[in-house]
Order: sequence, then C-alpha cells, then structure tokens
Amino acid sequence: MGSLVDLFAGCGGMSLGMERAGFHSVFVNEISPHALSTYVRNQPADSVVHDPEYQAKDIHDLTGSAPSLARLKDQVREASGGDVDLVAGGPPCQGYSGIGHRRTFNLDKAEIPSNHLYREMARAVSALEPKAFIFENVAGLLTSKWTKGGARGEIWRAVLTEFKRIKDKRGHEYKVDWMLIPSKRLGVPQNRPRIILLGLRPDVAEVMGEPAGLLPPRDDSVLVRPPDPIEMLGDLLSVPWSPGGVVDVYHEDPQNDVQLALRTRRDGSVMAKGETITDQEFSRHSERVQERFRLIRTGRPVPRGLQTRKFNQRPIPRKWPAGGPTMTVASLPDDFVHFQEDRAFTVREWARFQGFPDWYEFSGPRTTGGRRRAGDPDAGIWERDLPKFTQIGNAVPVAMAEWLGNQLQGIRDL
Repeated sequence: MGSLVDLFAGCGGMSLGMERAGFHSVFVNEISPHALSTYVRNQPADSVVHDPEYQAKDIHDLTGSAPSLARLKDQVREASGGDVDLVAGGPPCQGYSGIGHRRTFNLDKAEIPSNHLYREMARAVSALEPKAFIFENVAGLLTSKWTKGGARGEIWRAVLTEFKRIKDKRGHEYKVDWMLIPSKRLGVPQNRPRIILLGLRPDVAEVMGEPAGLLPPRDDSVLVRPPDPIEMLGDLLSVPWSPGGVVDVYHEDPQNDVQLALRTRRDGSVMAKGETITDQEFSRHSERVQERFRLIRTGRPVPRGLQTRKFNQRPIPRKWPAGGPTMTVASLPDDFVHFQEDRAFTVREWARFQGFPDWYEFSGPRTTGGRRRAGDPDAGIWERDLPKFTQIGNAVPVAMAEWLGNQLQGIRDL
C-alpha cells in the first residue's frame, strides 16, 4: 500500500478515501482533540497512527525547527519503508470561505493565524520530499484578500507561489497544477467546489506525466454519478421521528446498492436489520421550529414571526434536479431541512452526505454553538470547538479523496 502523511486531517475524510484507493496513513496531524480522536478510532487496527508517536496536534511542533522536521522525516520514512508516497492537507479554511469569514468578525484575513498555515504545510512537504502532495481548500481562497484594500486573489497567489518553490533533493522544483473541482462531478452528493493543488516530484512526473493529466477534465462532465438523497437515506425513514428521539438499531435492510455500500464494514460484512446504528439522534425542535421547517419543506412562505436570522435555511430535495446536487454540507445541522420530515438531518445522515459509512464513529459532542464553535477573534481567542456536525462539515468528501487516490495509484510502485 502507498504511504500517506495526513496534515490538518480533521476527522479523516481524506484518509478514508485514500485508504480505499490503496494508501495507508503513517502520520497524522490534527489540532482538535475531538477530530483527532475520531480519526484515530476509525483507522485500521494495525495502523501506526494509533501510536501517539505518529500523531501531532499543532503543526508547528513538526515544522518549527530543523531538528523537528528531520525527526518527522525519519519517523515517516521508517513507517513507510522508504520514500513517502503522498502528503495531503487542507489547512483550516474558516478565514477563506465566504460564510466562514462573515462569522469571523471584522478582522482582516492577514490577522487570522490559521490563514498562514499553508506555509507550514509547504515546509513539511519540502522536508519529506514525497512523491506527490495534495493541497485542498475552499473556493473562496481564489478571490480572498489579505486586507480590505488588498488585491483580489492575492492570498491564492501567495499560496501557489509557496508550493511552487518546493524542490527535491537535486534542487529541481515540483511539477504543480491546480483545479477548482465541483465535488458532484466525482460522485459526491453535494455541490461542493474544492481547490485541489497537486504536486509531483520531478522524477515521478517523468513517469506519471504532468499533474494536469491526473486532475479531472476541464469540462462539466460527471465522472461518477452522485446518489440522490432518497437513495442514501431511504433505509432510515421507516421509524417516525420525534424531537430528541434516538434510533439505535436498523429497522430495514439496505434497499439499494448505495445503502449497501454505506452499511458495509471494512471486513465486508453488512450492518443488517436489527444491528446497532450510531448517531441517529433527532434534534429537539420546538413546535414553532417544526412549523417553519414544514413551510420551507413544502415551498410555502414563512411568515415574519417564524423567520430566523440564520444565513440559509432551505430544503434538500428527495432527488437532485437535472443539474445535480444543489447544496453543500455545512457545520450547522439546521441550515437545511429534511426532504420528508419537518426536521434537520441527524449526524448519521449528515455523515452519509460526506460519504462516511455507518461504521464510522465520531467523537465529541453532537453540536455546540455561538462563540464555542466560532471562537472570539476580537478577543484574540482562536480555539474552536469541533463537535460532530462541524467535523463532518469540514471534512474532505470521501468519494473525492478516493477518486484522487485512484489517479495517484501509480506512484506507489515508483
């Protein structure tokens, strides 16, 4: 199998997709204790990342000095049995995304520490000299400015310049290309555009070709059809919901191939009717909220007295329209309304939208709110809670990671 160093790993969407494509994690970096716990608990039993020696929380602990970088390189080369095949990472994106910045108060992006973490990833890549690297992030990065008076897209130009400077031990620059990819083209049931910047070590590029050839065609073709919501969730609808209620066992067997895949464990066994299901807990919606959701779901006007100050509340359809998925999984569970019931989606349902199978277990609280999730930048408080919904919303879609991993399978034998 190919070796993966997973930076800013979150709850493990990249790792799981890459595992399905034949890679295995040999080192993980993630600052959130809850996300790191989710990541590690879902790794294969024989994975080295169960050992704290192969984990790091703060990326600066790895990149802050030459000795720490050298130690990291020795560790991962030993775990890989040679060259590192792939380094992947998506530095925190709250300061780049449009909605994230609106929730990050009035600071310039230059003042947000997480907006500079791409440099730490570039340092790690430079030290490890992997055969390939992937930097992924939100579409808003392409137009972001360091300051209100700055030039549109100046942050992205800085990111691109940083990664283009990376060289191999012979002093030759990595071959780099990038693309803004709508995830729905790769089988993800969301309209979730992601920047993918792919770099190949020069000797690898000589064999594999230019990185542009490993990215999707630059057109609107659908390479893998995304499943409709009813295809994904129909097996979970046989039990009427109730506010605060919990469904802890399956009441149906899988009804189609999509559900079968989501309920298949690593060992190939299927989570059948009567077996345990986790995180199928319903929100405690009041009658007032249920009425608002009912109006939204059925396409009727919401009177002023029932309206909310949230950025976005709209229904997800049973089946996607002709153009494909129309929504993006967010970190707030009640931004979207269920297509059949007057409620928000559960953690388990939300996880399915990101491609996480039902055996995947999440650590931490179900949700949290306000400053605990957003931090308080005005007061210099940058720590953020990462409850289950936020972990899922921040994750790399599993199907996207798997597609990319399949494109890179050839580097394992070089």
